Amino acid sequence: MLMKVLITGATGLVGKQLVQLLLSKGVSVNYLTTSKGKIQDKQHYRGFYWNPEKDVIDEKCLDGADCIIHLAGASISKRWTKAYKQEILDSRIQSANVLYRMLKTHPHNVVQFITASAIGIYPDSLGDVYYEDDARVDDSFLGEVVQKWEAAAKQIEQRGIKVAILRTGIVLSGEGGALVEMARPVRLGVGSAFGSGKQMQSWIHIDDLVDIYQHVYINGLEGVYNAVAPNPVTNDTLMHAIAGVLGKPYFMPKVPKFAMAAILGEMHMLLFSSQNVSANKILDTGFKFKYLSLKTALEEALK
Repeated sequence: MLMKVLITGATGLVGKQLVQLLLSKGVSVNYLTTSKGKIQDKQHYRGFYWNPEKDVIDEKCLDGADCIIHLAGASISKRWTKAYKQEILDSRIQSANVLYRMLKTHPHNVVQFITASAIGIYPDSLGDVYYEDDARVDDSFLGEVVQKWEAAAKQIEQRGIKVAILRTGIVLSGEGGALVEMARPVRLGVGSAFGSGKQMQSWIHIDDLVDIYQHVYINGLEGVYNAVAPNPVTNDTLMHAIAGVLGKPYFMPKVPKFAMAAILGEMHMLLFSSQNVSANKILDTGFKFKYLSLKTALEEALK
């Protein structure tokens, strides 16, 4: 049976690697891009234009696709000005709404919709362990974003389509994202923990993350899943491990919250919030992680 997925955000950090994995497994990929210059037309890899802000989408992107994997969204790793916060929100909600309207008005074969999400929905807590059925939402901008992001995806269930939501932790990749930023001061020999360093950080190696997307697709899974490795660590442990892998010293005083707030603005909360998130649900589906060890994951990501 010919398998084909439609991917948004296919040229991003996770999207690029997911495309490579799916193509290697014999899955054809259609992808949506806001840049006409990034459109390619190959036998198993075809690009289509869309502009969610203007509600523009090439409905031919649905041709033959049985699943949509929705990864598009403005990076949260930029300073959160008032305008940029609106862009973070709009880029997720508008894009999901455009896909919903297309599925509602055009014939298609889509039976599954898989969307990225974030563990930032869970409240900041040093003591709690979070499972997917926990209904609490963090009273922060990020909590609001994730709640609205997931609600936009869930409306697609109204079309009789299975929806899977992957709440992702800190992605360990040497190609970009949070790890590259965390490793930057360490490489300069000034690595240290943020705040108390006791905040729990739930991480996942990028290889495991794209494998989870493939696993959810191949097995037709639906519902919410935490896309995190089974052993979260404290920020102090994570930063110390990064220093160890890079062969750099780790003796600097901890970075106070007010200092990072001055440098990063409201975005500093990404470094200080604590979410101890369980991977049990995805493990119970038979998924096997390649990277259970933080040290091994960092060695591969930072090599």
